[in-house]
Amino acid sequence: MDRQMVGSASKGRLQVEVRHHGASAVVTPAGELDHHTAEALREPLEACVEEGHARLVVDCSKLEFCDSTGLNVLLGARLKAEAKGGAVHLVAMQPVVARVFEITGAEAVFTVHESLDAALVE
Repeated sequence: MDRQMVGSASKGRLQVEVRHHGASAVVTPAGELDHHTAEALREPLEACVEEGHARLVVDCSKLEFCDSTGLNVLLGARLKAEAKGGAVHLVAMQPVVARVFEITGAEAVFTVHESLDAALVE
């Protein structure tokens, strides 16, 4: 199991960790994902796809808040990943974050997993 730390980014209230696990890039945002912090997540997601890791696993277990800008970042990453034959998988969403996906109907376009281990076995 290769859980090598690849990098991290930070912008105020959001920190993003990226590591690779086989063919997947595991991206872990921690904090608040909104208009002011969206680039801190957009950049590493796009970099992963550009580097050939089109299977993105976003571990939401440390994500405390997500607004429509954050949702759009994830939807944009999904389109870029799918264009390269991949997908975006969401993991361990907190209730406040999951609610945004429910209200907007966006949960229907992502594969959602209860745990990181479940997302990585596929």
